[in-house]
Amino acid sequence: MLFLLLAVAGAAAADTLALRFSTSAVGAALPPGWSYYRMSRKPARTRFALVDDAGTTVLRADAVRSAGALAHALDVPAASVLAWRWKVDHAVAAARPQRRSGDDYAARVYVFFDVPDDALGLATRWKLKVARRVLGADLPNAALCYVWDNRRAPGTIAADPFIASVREIVLESGDAHAGRWRRERRDLAADYRAAFGKPAPRVIGIAVASDTDNTQSVATAWFGDLELAPVP
Repeated sequence: MLFLLLAVAGAAAADTLALRFSTSAVGAALPPGWSYYRMSRKPARTRFALVDDAGTTVLRADAVRSAGALAHALDVPAASVLAWRWKVDHAVAAARPQRRSGDDYAARVYVFFDVPDDALGLATRWKLKVARRVLGADLPNAALCYVWDNRRAPGTIAADPFIASVREIVLESGDAHAGRWRRERRDLAADYRAAFGKPAPRVIGIAVASDTDNTQSVATAWFGDLELAPVP
């Protein structure tokens, strides 16, 4: 029986995909697989760096009237649990969710899904085509965007004001927990169904971001290791 339990535990561990910053040296280059991901046509870019936080290397994102993300390609089943920790120095007070002019968040975590073109409406396909040409980025056809909001209640789900095939899910809100690490754990398939009303396709990427370009604000976010594991 003990051997069987150990074998099951080993198999579960082997199925977990860890995207770690903690194994890198402070000030080092980004771990393999991560690359800059442009979010805005505006030139100012959010700055990313590996820094020390209480003896652990984490990723810091400094958004100074800027936008930007770091993305990592994946290929995992939708039936996965994503776990991570993050913190912000403060929420973006001037942000106005659901307005393009106020679409800023101190911290975001995107999850990209493999949705075929023919599953999208004509208007959405056209907007994505234009956005890809303008940004020079391979934007996904659909994504969940977990956000640290400034006012909406945790659990709120809403369409992104720029692209309808992106759904924002509020996990943290306001400054009550600013300056403190918050741990998150999300069932991606369940969140996708809640956001889009249909079964989730495979996960093809993930990104972490901080943006303040629309409100011309300043914010800092920190991200710890991210892990994807099969739904228990």
